[in-house]
Amino acid sequence: MANVSVAAEWQLLYNRYYRKPELYPMRWRHVDLARNKLAAAPFGGPLAVIRDDSKIVQLHAESALRKLRLFSSSGQPLADTVWRHPGGRLIGMSWTDDHTLICVVQDGTIYRYDVHAHLIEPNLSLGKECFESNVADCAFWGNGVVCITEANQLFCIADFKNPESVKLADPGILEPPRCMAVIEPQYTISGNVEVLLSVGEGEEDAAVLAVEEDGVQRLGVEMLRGPLQKMVVSRDGKWLASFTHDGKLLVTTSDLTEIIIERECESALPPEQLAWCGMDAVLLYWDDMLLMMGPDGEPVSYLYDEPIFLIPECDGVRILSNTSMEFLQRVPDSTVSIFTIGSTSPAALLYDALDHFDRRSAKADENLRLIRSSLPEAVEASVDAAGHEFDVSRQRTLLRAASYGQAFCSNFQRDRIQEMCKILRVLNSVRSPEIGIPLSIQQYKLLTPYVLIGRLINAHQHLLALRISEYLGMNQEVVIMHWACAKITASLAIPDATLLDILLDKLKLCKGISYAAVAAHADKNGRRKLAALLVEHEPRSSKQVPLLLSIGEEDIALIKATECGDTDLVYLVLFHIWQKRQPLEFFGTIQARALARELFVTYARCYKHEFLKDFFLSTGQLQDVAFLLWKESWALGKNPMASKGSPLHGPRIKLIEKAQNLFAETKEHTFESKAAEEHAKLLRIQHELEVTTKQAIFVDSSISDTIRTCIVLGNHRAATKVKTEFKVSEKRWYWLKVFALATIKDWVALEKFSKEKKPPIGYRPFVEACIEANEKGEAIKYIPKLADPRERAESYARIGMAKEAADAASQAKDGELLGRLKLTFSQNAAASSIFDTLRDRLSFPGAS
Repeated sequence: MANVSVAAEWQLLYNRYYRKPELYPMRWRHVDLARNKLAAAPFGGPLAVIRDDSKIVQLHAESALRKLRLFSSSGQPLADTVWRHPGGRLIGMSWTDDHTLICVVQDGTIYRYDVHAHLIEPNLSLGKECFESNVADCAFWGNGVVCITEANQLFCIADFKNPESVKLADPGILEPPRCMAVIEPQYTISGNVEVLLSVGEGEEDAAVLAVEEDGVQRLGVEMLRGPLQKMVVSRDGKWLASFTHDGKLLVTTSDLTEIIIERECESALPPEQLAWCGMDAVLLYWDDMLLMMGPDGEPVSYLYDEPIFLIPECDGVRILSNTSMEFLQRVPDSTVSIFTIGSTSPAALLYDALDHFDRRSAKADENLRLIRSSLPEAVEASVDAAGHEFDVSRQRTLLRAASYGQAFCSNFQRDRIQEMCKILRVLNSVRSPEIGIPLSIQQYKLLTPYVLIGRLINAHQHLLALRISEYLGMNQEVVIMHWACAKITASLAIPDATLLDILLDKLKLCKGISYAAVAAHADKNGRRKLAALLVEHEPRSSKQVPLLLSIGEEDIALIKATECGDTDLVYLVLFHIWQKRQPLEFFGTIQARALARELFVTYARCYKHEFLKDFFLSTGQLQDVAFLLWKESWALGKNPMASKGSPLHGPRIKLIEKAQNLFAETKEHTFESKAAEEHAKLLRIQHELEVTTKQAIFVDSSISDTIRTCIVLGNHRAATKVKTEFKVSEKRWYWLKVFALATIKDWVALEKFSKEKKPPIGYRPFVEACIEANEKGEAIKYIPKLADPRERAESYARIGMAKEAADAASQAKDGELLGRLKLTFSQNAAASSIFDTLRDRLSFPGAS
């Protein structure tokens, strides 16, 4: 049958077995739990020990200065530091989920340490009120803490990642509570932390106050027959285990509406510690006795001749003493089925069959035949039991039994044993005393391999973390990155070139790793040259360029940015250099880079004209400066103040004159120089006209419009001056003046103008101007002067004179014209007859 010595170590609590194997003999020296405060992280985390300043203790050849010492769960020293903080007595310590040690002192200051005993800045505070009234007690959970002051006010920090102190509702009590417990926010209806305070003196006023941020509830008034001396909430927040005033263990729902267990204890004195062991039992610890109580049956007691500290886990309790670390847990069902004395379960028979097989006994085959139908269940139980074992030889034996049974079992998952082997290899490696993380398989699955890897690298166990990552097929980048950063921090004496080779040798193991992040860490540690060497190996420009800028390598950053062609990166570098360097140095930097130069010019054209002008001047691009000045003059002209003789016209003209002078210095821009000169001259004349006429209608109009406007206003002298200044041709002058006079209907002046001399443009514009002004009588004065009979015919037709149009058309002897004119008068029968008569007389075949 199965090995009876295994079950001999178990204790029976009602109908459930519990075991308490030793995990480690403690490696520390001269640590007495009775003289120290201690904080232990769950999931096999580290231990923090510091001398208890609330006790009077004898110093044994040690300094009066207190030391904060950190150990692994096996007692392996991790780090230590001298405690020199002001603020009064240390009230409480606890580890957060990310293994940050939280230390709360009397004045409400919170000091934080990492696993290497390095103080994390800045220090936190619970607020002014805590500072004034002092912290009396505190309760921790996960990433939060609740503190109660000597004035019985509660303050909470719900998450140290966002360390904001919040005052909870006033519990309204004068005396300090007897004990305090916390229900975590994830288990409350409101989603905020709920603090349970035991208050009262006797049966009449005994109660538990549930304090939240927005109110206080009084619980258990009818249930309690006296005040509670000790309270602890279960891991899932559903149950409350408490020690009553009359020496009983009381287990209720967390809202104290229902009693689950009420049992007498062996002592009326309140226990020093009260803890849940999984979800099935409660542990009570007095000076020399640990009592385990369940729902029914006799309690189990364990005697200790040294102080112990209880560390609750999800599936049991770690028991720490001065000399050892033990783990008290309920024996898994699969283990019970195999190792219970007298067990005939399929798993027990399979385990026994392996023993007979090793001894070459035929009994092995007999056992297998007995359990053939239940063989898959027996194999699964063996695999499961192996996972729950801490003893490596027993793990191996159970897995051999499972493998032996699997050989005769066709429908069992083939990779189940292989998967368990993987898990156990990982667990055994971290459980070794040198590492000291005694995870059970249930804790491992709840913690996840990713978090375990994170904790290993935080403890600088990089090699083990890397091997586990590789073994489990996980990404190794996080491990290698953390190792590289830690190596840089710890290798200040190693030359940059040597350290670079060491780092590259490891970094190349992981493809796609961020060399830029490692380089950033090197720069943060004052190794700027090393950072520059590392960043050269970063293949991603988006990460490489910003880092080069941060370490002062602007020129290399500009080269990298332009080579990759990413305009956003180029602009990032440009703006950085722009702010950091003198203009001439900046211009010289970008001049050699075409892409950078073009992007700068594009940006500066829109937002930085003055700076762009300086750039063009420094590079000898005078024509570009001139174009900018000209553009600025137009922008100045759009100013609403630039009207009615505004002094803004003066700066505009000066800008254009400057542009003209710059154009004149280059042979290729003669036209632009002449245009700028005439533009300035025109603006000056237009400005004078606006001052004279007091009408803002001249500036920015063309030469032709300026002449036309002068004539319309009757200022013929000014119009003539503009004509002379800008050498306006006679033909253009006549066109402008004819239509301008027609616009103001000055027909006398128009007639006089037509008689001054023979118009170089002929008389047709005079006719057109009169017709457009709807003055047919005036048009008749000029139509007979038209030399071309076709023009005369068309002009007469436009003013409705059919006979005269027909006569002019007959003189032209143009059949097509005659046909068009007939169509013009198609609505007039008399006029049409004139064209018919003319057609018959002249026999124009094309006039039909």
